[in-house]
Amino acid sequence: MRIHVRRTGGFAGIERGAEVDTSGRPDARAWEALAEQAVADGHRSRPAGVPDGFSYEITVGGRTVYAADPRLTPEQRELISRVLKEGA
Repeated sequence: MRIHVRRTGGFAGIERGAEVDTSGRPDARAWEALAEQAVADGHRSRPAGVPDGFSYEITVGGRTVYAADPRLTPEQRELISRVLKEGA
């Protein structure tokens, strides 16, 4: 499963994106469960954020949802953090 996160906004307005492919990973099930929950809690259109806050586009297995600070679920926050840290 491919998990892609794109972050936009913030004070400087710099876009950042990363992707993790769970295929062959020993922790694939944990990644996939986290990703499925994050997508289930996402929005179909971009939600209103806060000034200088980040907005996120999360794509899992071809399904894209949107989220924005400060109203991320714990699962969304964890997934975004992990993908942006570990992803290429």
